Parts: sequence; C-alpha cells; structure tokens
Amino acid sequence: MTNTSDLYQFFIQHPSVQTDTRKLKEGDLFFALKGPNFNANEFAQRALDAGAASAVIDDPNYAIQGKTILVDDVLTALQQLAKHHRQQFTIPFIAITGSNGKTTTKELIHAALSSTYKTYTTEGNLNNHIGVPLTILKIKQDAEMAVIEMGANHLGEIASYCEIALPNYGLITNCGKAHLEGFGGEEGVRKGKGELYDHLRKEEGTAFVMWDYPYLREMSHGIPTIYTYGTTDADVTGTAMASDQYLAVQFSNGFSGKIQTSLVGDYNLPNVLTAVAIGKYFKVEEENIRTSIENYTPNNSRSQLMQKNSNKIILDAYNANPSSMKAAIENFARAPGADKILALGAMAELGAESLQEHSSIIKEIDKHQWKDVLLVGGDFIKVDHTYRRFNSPIEAGEWLRGIKPHDSFFLIKGSRSMQMEKLLDYL
Repeated sequence: MTNTSDLYQFFIQHPSVQTDTRKLKEGDLFFALKGPNFNANEFAQRALDAGAASAVIDDPNYAIQGKTILVDDVLTALQQLAKHHRQQFTIPFIAITGSNGKTTTKELIHAALSSTYKTYTTEGNLNNHIGVPLTILKIKQDAEMAVIEMGANHLGEIASYCEIALPNYGLITNCGKAHLEGFGGEEGVRKGKGELYDHLRKEEGTAFVMWDYPYLREMSHGIPTIYTYGTTDADVTGTAMASDQYLAVQFSNGFSGKIQTSLVGDYNLPNVLTAVAIGKYFKVEEENIRTSIENYTPNNSRSQLMQKNSNKIILDAYNANPSSMKAAIENFARAPGADKILALGAMAELGAESLQEHSSIIKEIDKHQWKDVLLVGGDFIKVDHTYRRFNSPIEAGEWLRGIKPHDSFFLIKGSRSMQMEKLLDYL
C-alpha cells in the first residue's frame, strides 16, 4: 500500500487531480472514488487510456503494474493528501460556512483579496468531503491567500473539513433553517456550523463575526482574535441605502464612502460587509476593495437580475431554505415595481418540520399583494393555500406560456433539486 508521503511525491510531479474520467486531461492524477451506484476502480484503465499519469485505486483486482497506485481507501487517501499539501503552506487559510450566503460571500472575499494577493478559492460550490480536498490540492506554491467554502448537512461534517483544511481564519455567515433534517433542528445547525469556531478556538485562530447576530457573538466567545462587522458597534459598519435595483452600502466605520454592488436584495448586506472587513483586516487598499466588489457580477442563478422580453426577473434558484426564502420574499415585496409574480419551488432537507416551514412561507406570502403566485412541487403541493399549485417547473412553465406574461416582475426561487431556472424557457 502506498503511504501519503510517497503519494505526495507523485502528486508534486503531477499536480492536477481528477475524479471524473470525462473531465480528465493529459497528465492528471486520477482518484477512483466509489459512489453509491458505481465503483470507479473499474474506470482505472479508461483513465489511463485518456492520458492519466496514474490511477489511485483501492481494489487490487484493478491494479495495473507500474500504472496504478494502490491505497487502503481512495477517499481517505485523497483527504490525507490534501491535508499534507495544506501543511506545506504558512499563509492565511480562511474557512467559510453558514446556512445562507456562503458562495456569494466567498466570491466577494476572493474578489477583494485577489486585488492585492495571489488568492485561491473554492470553485463553484465544491464544498463537501470531496470538494474541500480537491480545492486544497489546486492551491499552488505561489499562493498568498486561500479561501475555502465548507458546506454541511449533519453534525461532525465541518469538524472533519477543518481537520483537512486546518483554517487559521474563519467565519460563519449565519445559522438559519437549512438542512434541518440532517442537523436535527435549528440548535443542531448552530452546533454543526459552530464546529468551525471550535476549531479556531482550539488552534488560537481568528474569527470574522457578524456582530448584529447575538448568537454568533455568543458562539464565538473564547476565540482569541475576533474582528467584527455589522450595522452598528463593530470594527467595520455599514447599512443598506435606498436603491431602485441593486444593493448599495454606505459605510460609517472602518471604511469610507459607499459601495454600489450588482447584487439584488438587502439580504446581501452581510456578504458585502464580510468581504470589506476581511479586505481591511488584511490591509487591502480601500479603492481596491471598492472596485473589486463593485465589479463583481453574480452568476449561476444567485440573486441575478435579468430581463427576458418585457419581463424583469430576479433569479435566485440555486438554493432555498426557510431563512433565505423569507428574506427573498420580504426583499421582493419592498422592491419598486408593479405586477409582481412569485414563482417559488419547494424547499428540501427539512425533515419533520417541512410541512410547518412551508406553511410559514405561505403566511409570509399572505402579508403582501402580488399579481400572481406560483408554488411548485414538494410540500407546497401538500400544505393548505389558495395560490396556484404545480407539480413541476415544466408544468408551471406551460401555464406561463399560456398566459404570456408581459411587463411583469418575477422572483424565481427554490431548492436546487427543483430546477426552477427552467421557468426561464417559458418567458
């Protein structure tokens, strides 16, 4: 069996790791990860035929003399290799977790830091037990900063990622009602996300804390260095300005002037404050912070404002949980404009609380006047309401095609599994 040190020597010669033969490039190091419905050991020969420098396997039946590297467990080998690689660096490793806003916050932090430092960060949302090690293994020797996103849906997960990434800095965006099924309720969410604070406390690291949230103040107690941001009483303070479309932030402490973003919704205020605070902490020039955040444009269905024919659309269909759904509805209700249409997909991974949480969203919808409301799939079908019900986004789309909406303003939001962005094809 090959140990981590020997595997790392091979990685140094072939520092590009791939777990999918369809994306493999010449010279890649292929890790044959098992899944619930496949055994990637079977793809070792295919990877080598595609130009892989070697294939890391854990089944001796697929060993090819001089071509494969046999380990006890491929996933464990990948994670241990990533930890060994991480240990070669003395730079800041900033970990991000939370219920909402992780990826947008990560992108804004990356924008601010990379204006001054060579910064590596999580691509897309590669933030799980495979994505975290893959992110670390992409960090090259010229790195001056690393920003690692960590997602989780059960207890112990963030702690396990901290053991690989060894962050010396970190932040929790918030602790909301997400993945309640896996965490066993909202208190479990705080405990699970708080594993990042536990690591920073133990390793005498630094936490960036949203000071407006009393629970984060309490959770971060005992971490030796805390740098704060919020709307009042923090190292960096700012508030959302009245705006027709995009969030603008006026700063009152720790940063001068304002930042005009291309982000839709006041719920993005903490994300911007985080990026500014981290930029300031690491001594990035204010104009570099301002310019990099103002130039950031969201993509991948996150708070995107778009126009389709005569209709204006906020597309926020990448993810949804009760906290983010409520914030999006409130923001949409406040936004200027008439003929507003809500198109909401069901929320996933809420367990026993799912029906109650979907009913709570109905109550939030009831507070405001809408041109129309389309509720799609999951427990939106089961709970009691007077709005339009559809089994799928395609069914909802066909209805939209029939009424031919024009000069309307849409909010399209739902859990990733609902694929609510499909509605765009019918507008």
